[in-house]
Amino acid sequence: MRIIILFIIGLTLYNCAHHDTQPMVDNITVEELYEHVAFLASDSLKGRKPGTPEGDLAAAYIRDQIKKSGLQLLGDNGFQYFDVVTDVEPGPVNSLTINDFTAKINEDYIPLAFSKDTSAQAEVVFVDYGFDFDDDSVAWHSYKNLDVKGKYVLILRGDPDPERGNSVFESYNSLRHKVLKAKDQGVLGLLFVSGKNIDPDDALIEMTVNDGRTSAGVQVIHIKRAVADKLLEKQNVTIEALEKEINENRQPKSIQLNQVISLSTQIIKKTARTQNVVGLLPGNDAFLKNEYIVIGAHYDHLGMGGTGSGSRRPDTMAVHNGADDNASGVASIIEIVEKIASMKNENKRSLIFIAFGAEEMGLLGSKFFTDHPLIDIKNVKTMFNLDMVGSLNKETKALTVGGTGTAVGLSDLVTQLVDTTKLVLKQSTEGYGPSDHASFYMKDIPVLFFFTGVTQEYHTPDDIVDSLNFAGQKIVSDYVYNLAMTIDNRSEALVFQEAGPKAPMESGRRSLKVTLGIMPDFASANTKGLRADMVIKDKPAYRAGMQNGDIIVAMDGKPVADIYEYMARLKEFKKGQRISVDVMRGGEKIVLIVEL
Repeated sequence: MRIIILFIIGLTLYNCAHHDTQPMVDNITVEELYEHVAFLASDSLKGRKPGTPEGDLAAAYIRDQIKKSGLQLLGDNGFQYFDVVTDVEPGPVNSLTINDFTAKINEDYIPLAFSKDTSAQAEVVFVDYGFDFDDDSVAWHSYKNLDVKGKYVLILRGDPDPERGNSVFESYNSLRHKVLKAKDQGVLGLLFVSGKNIDPDDALIEMTVNDGRTSAGVQVIHIKRAVADKLLEKQNVTIEALEKEINENRQPKSIQLNQVISLSTQIIKKTARTQNVVGLLPGNDAFLKNEYIVIGAHYDHLGMGGTGSGSRRPDTMAVHNGADDNASGVASIIEIVEKIASMKNENKRSLIFIAFGAEEMGLLGSKFFTDHPLIDIKNVKTMFNLDMVGSLNKETKALTVGGTGTAVGLSDLVTQLVDTTKLVLKQSTEGYGPSDHASFYMKDIPVLFFFTGVTQEYHTPDDIVDSLNFAGQKIVSDYVYNLAMTIDNRSEALVFQEAGPKAPMESGRRSLKVTLGIMPDFASANTKGLRADMVIKDKPAYRAGMQNGDIIVAMDGKPVADIYEYMARLKEFKKGQRISVDVMRGGEKIVLIVEL
């Protein structure tokens, strides 16, 4: 018996000693994945909208989790703060007077979110749809032989083909495009009105945050048809009759209304502070520790939804929990980083953990980090982005991995490490995509984007914790962990290669005929002009001498104030045309000649 007891004691001491040298690994578990998602996607966090107390609470939870794993908190105690526009609304200085009629805001008219703040009094001219273009099959010049400088213009919304799916007018019928054409004519402002064919209900346009990020530089309002008809009284005609006539004749029609209006507009932009959550796990190799692997996911979502929020049910005001999008991605990276941190001295390169804020507003958090990095961005060797990884289909087992062409041999590596009995990979080689990895790809960093697919619950209040497949999420998380550790511990870093454009595809059915070959800065609302984040080699802008960071302020002598005007100007040019492009570089204006 004594021998047995001594054996047991010795075995116990051995196990204790062995535990000291081989620490317990914090494995990724279904239970912990569920726990993280359940908190982040709870009703009490109200959809984690950026700039809200609930969004801040989500960030604090994430910070506490990575701190618990032993990561060093970067920035301001783990937070990297930045400001976002959270709401736009009419200010107190708004008024519209026509003779003795005073219009009521939100009933008779509303200023648009991108209107300029100012007051003026001037004549009004009706200018049909406000077009000015030459297309291959149609030409329409609403302002031909018309002087509207220093006046207001009354313009129909939409175009003469509201029912046609692939209309020639589609590239020219947006409000922003019509504003640009009117600005070229020197107008004081625009009064948009909906014809009956465009909107039988004559509802006023709602103000949205996305519309309000940049000012159009002129006054822009939307008025009811009854208000427009007051302007047309002296001509004995109505908006409904004019719309019908113009649509049938397919010809421009302008009218001098002999009416003067007084208009004051004021837009109030509400801003709030939000944050990225950033932590560092130092590497253990004397040389490779100065290189970084980023593992990231965005933690924000749509709040309570509503018009302009991105909700697929904009008429429903309810908590948009965002369990899959993207509490799932955050839960996975918390677990992945926890496992890596528990394996003392295993990671050669340093690991950067980032939970990005304001992704749903346009990748604002990741763009802010790459523009204001807390480490040397040039030493980031790979970026992993997990966005919506909680809905692995149990039958197909399909996991989409994007960015596999952004480094030499990356596609082969991704394939070699997958367990084909658990996952079926669908690879996309391109580096650009609608999530935070795009901000890193723009900086010539290899990226990998993990995504289990869009479900019916996407961007609705039904994206809740109980809709997820946590067993599948664990499989995805384990795979990403193995891939991250393999890339982290390679003796040689991945070598970046360009894989696809560094800009989103042009939206709409009618694509641009020409391109400068730049990656525009879509996120900046404070730059006068359009900043070229990246000038693509051997494209027209590159050949003309444009450089990264140049700010385009004019094209072919016409001003460019923002991304909207830049895109509108491009639609005016044809392949083979030679144009001038004015850029600001280091405070100096430079004129470049670009062959399209």
